[in-house]
Amino acid sequence: MSTTVPPAPSTPPLPLVRLRLAPHGALPRRIDGVWWPHSRDLLTQLPKMLAALPSAWGDITGVTVDAAAWSAAPGRMFVADQVVRLHKAPASPRVPDRVVLLSSGLGRWDLQVIQPNATEEAAALLMAAALGDRPPDVDGEARTTFPTTAARPRGRAAGRGTRGPRW
Repeated sequence: MSTTVPPAPSTPPLPLVRLRLAPHGALPRRIDGVWWPHSRDLLTQLPKMLAALPSAWGDITGVTVDAAAWSAAPGRMFVADQVVRLHKAPASPRVPDRVVLLSSGLGRWDLQVIQPNATEEAAALLMAAALGDRPPDVDGEARTTFPTTAARPRGRAAGRGTRGPRW
């Protein structure tokens, strides 16, 4: 007697985090990366983005966001077995929507935020402009419109120096 085992249900793939980081360099940058969240629900989007960050950035312990741009959120949340303090600041007319990430003893990183409802083409142009890249398809060169990073577990930091304020 033979039996057929039904295939195990496939696990849906993790949604990609639309995050592009600036290359590491000796000089500080005003923008360390660009994040294109899928929505303005901070409690849903933030943990996915934090999980996609390089382990060299260490454990992010504080996050500052534009108060008017994001959904209501508590003053802190538990992400990847640690507490992350959330700060909401008023938007600045001179600075585009940003998320500021703080890692105790390692530094600060600023990510420009692209509106969730932006088109793929607009997002690619904004990413290129923010990071000083050439826009896609310049001189006929075929390039992906925007790199994405799959969420992955993060480990402890590997020793990046603290950066000073850039405001």
